[in-house]
Amino acid sequence: MLKRANFKPSRNQLENIDVATAGSGVSEQPQIPDQLCVKCPGCGKMIFTDDVKKNSSVCPDCGYHFKIPARRRLFTLCDDDSFTEWDASLFSKDFLNFPGYAVKLKSSRLNSRENEAVVSGCGKIENSPCALFAMDSRFMMGSMGSVVGEKITRVFERATEQHLPVIGFTLSGGARMQEGTISLMQMAKTSGAVKRHSDAGLLYITVLTNPTTGGVTASFAMEGDILLSEPAALIAFAGPRVIEQTMRQKLPKGFQSAEFLLEKGFLDAVIPRTDMRVVLSQLLKLHEQEG
Repeated sequence: MLKRANFKPSRNQLENIDVATAGSGVSEQPQIPDQLCVKCPGCGKMIFTDDVKKNSSVCPDCGYHFKIPARRRLFTLCDDDSFTEWDASLFSKDFLNFPGYAVKLKSSRLNSRENEAVVSGCGKIENSPCALFAMDSRFMMGSMGSVVGEKITRVFERATEQHLPVIGFTLSGGARMQEGTISLMQMAKTSGAVKRHSDAGLLYITVLTNPTTGGVTASFAMEGDILLSEPAALIAFAGPRVIEQTMRQKLPKGFQSAEFLLEKGFLDAVIPRTDMRVVLSQLLKLHEQEG
């Protein structure tokens, strides 16, 4: 039977025994690692961490999609040893001397182990080549600053040169206010690159994940030829609380969820993460046949 004491760390981490009872003949309670289980925000159940990982970081009971690092998402999606990263050395600077920004940048780099809020590169999905980018919530909630905009713009420029389709996983709180107008300029900058890629007759698939909001939604996130989303993702420009406070009206239940937007025609499909690789592979192969 599991008890609260089971989850306390061992007093002797090397030998995994309680020093006070060692050699006394007292039986030991099994020590359970802190990360053995995780509580699902969707259903509230305690789930074994290994079960969540095996299910693509999706709750096996209710289907809640946990946030995952951008790098893990891309490596899981691409064929083994096929992903090559682009522009890994680019990082933001506090060029406006915004109060506290330098500290937040340093903290985000340490927390995420990434130089910026997006990871980009090229790879293959079931032998179909493509360019990819994925945004990371651990870096200032995936906010779009000058470097995020630059990296995403370069993805589309290189994909246009190499005649590659682009797959983008969006996750963001919007433009990065610490960079002022420069962050807002990235909306037009990335949109221009998307347009040139489209004019070349190339495919752009967007996968919107929870949450995708603000200037990212108002630019490259909603400009894909095919718009997909993970279940229950919040997709919006302004969040529901902001809208309610502005309009002083109660919004419908599920407003701005992926399923709501699918019903209203803003999305092409809502795809569970466990099926995403198969669906993207099929779409890429259809595009190759058309080409």
